[in-house]
Amino acid sequence: MPWLHVELGQAIIIIIVRKGDRLMEKAKKEAEQRVFRPGEDIVAPTVDGLRKKLLNLMEGGGKELVVDLTGVQMIDSVGIGLLVATHNSLHKTGGRLVVTNASKDICDLFKAMRLDQHFELRMSE
Repeated sequence: MPWLHVELGQAIIIIIVRKGDRLMEKAKKEAEQRVFRPGEDIVAPTVDGLRKKLLNLMEGGGKELVVDLTGVQMIDSVGIGLLVATHNSLHKTGGRLVVTNASKDICDLFKAMRLDQHFELRMSE
């Protein structure tokens, strides 16, 4: 029986699936996707620590990096630079950046800067 081995940080997930199973397709997609939740504002004092965490996630492979902005109320120019650099790094290797759960203010800022034309942007409900 085929199985899929996925390592996410400290957790290791092994899923046993049947060929052609929808669960297998979902597991493969999740294996190619990494989710990053900063949980704090993305501003100059926090960017160095966040950059290291993002680099570790990108080195782990995967085609899609999701940055979940739940709990993020502010992003300054240094934080925007971090997201743009992350997008550029992923794009060079055929990956993509998705920003989710952004507040209306952050979405408006990204749209004003036309960043939504470079990476997928999903506003929080």
